[in-house]
Amino acid sequence: MTNLYLPKRLSRRGFIQTAAAATASALILPGSALAAATPDLSGLPGVGPVGAGPKTPLVFGHRGASALRPEHTLGSYAKAIADGADYIEPDLCSTKDGVLVARHEAFLSETTDVASHPEFASRKTRKTIDGETHEGWFVDDFTLAELKTLRAVERLPQFRPGSVQYNGMFQVLTFEEIIDFTAAEAAARGRIIGLVPELKHSTYFASVGLPLEDRFLSILAAHDYTRRNPVEIQSFEVANLKYMRGKLGQRANLRLMQLVIGENVRPMDVAKAGGTLTFAQMCTPAGLRDIAQYADVVAPPTRSLIPLKKDGSLDQPSSLVDDAHKAGLRVEPWTFRPENHFLAADFRNNAGDAARNEAGSIAEIKRYVATGMDGFFTDDPALGRAALA
Repeated sequence: MTNLYLPKRLSRRGFIQTAAAATASALILPGSALAAATPDLSGLPGVGPVGAGPKTPLVFGHRGASALRPEHTLGSYAKAIADGADYIEPDLCSTKDGVLVARHEAFLSETTDVASHPEFASRKTRKTIDGETHEGWFVDDFTLAELKTLRAVERLPQFRPGSVQYNGMFQVLTFEEIIDFTAAEAAARGRIIGLVPELKHSTYFASVGLPLEDRFLSILAAHDYTRRNPVEIQSFEVANLKYMRGKLGQRANLRLMQLVIGENVRPMDVAKAGGTLTFAQMCTPAGLRDIAQYADVVAPPTRSLIPLKKDGSLDQPSSLVDDAHKAGLRVEPWTFRPENHFLAADFRNNAGDAARNEAGSIAEIKRYVATGMDGFFTDDPALGRAALA
């Protein structure tokens, strides 16, 4: 059988085609065993290989289609897939009983109806996680069974009133439920759909006896879909990505994504260990070369690619995309949002700060696509797909 050729960067179709040749044997294998494993070329039963096509950036459904449905719900993920997302994103936190669930952060108060449950009033508390202090309710103080009694609500009702009508319809999802749902959607639609999970607050969860990494790896290994099909694993921390690279090795269907911000602050694991490395240093040419030793992708905020001027309009592109590509990294920034409030001044209209502005969002994404980025996160995958048309 022909050996797989894996260039440093693949087009969307090229990556999915290569991912279809990933082995279906156990996920966590030493390098020698991995090399000897027999490739499984199906990728997804009943779906033929994806042919080579134009190099088109990947569209990541940020928390699903979170501009249109409450984030991290079946409604949000289903909408993202229907609207053409290549990948959907579950942010992962741990429950009190060690189950990985999809929440943007451990803080529950903004995205669920927990405050309306009198039986949980005594759980209200104050915590500081990753430098942010919140008062309310937190994932790790609830068992999965308790979380399942809650319902999701729109996090940004002032900007997304259309999403508010779906408040109360959807449960909190486990990572395994999302994998099964993605596999079902892929089988029904006859196309491969990737997963781009983020491990949230790794240092915090380890500090309370709920480390995420081994639970996460065991779930990937237990599901046929994630053994065969595209998965990109994200983190703002460094040590957990290095740990997973050591466990996973190089796999045709897997990428590791180092999330960064363009500021002179340290990742939480670096800070706890007393290190000095900052995100700003990680975004330099030397820092990007260091990232490429353990990760495949760097994911900065969009404004690190094209910063804003003082008047809020777009400035000239930075060198970040070129620097990352020279280091052998893909560039997949976050996050495009379709409301005037979040757009650069160049693309806003006169409908009001909170108004949805589809044309402006499409135009803004097009400007960023021209930098040569390899993918992008968007709260509205339909607009991301339109920008690539």
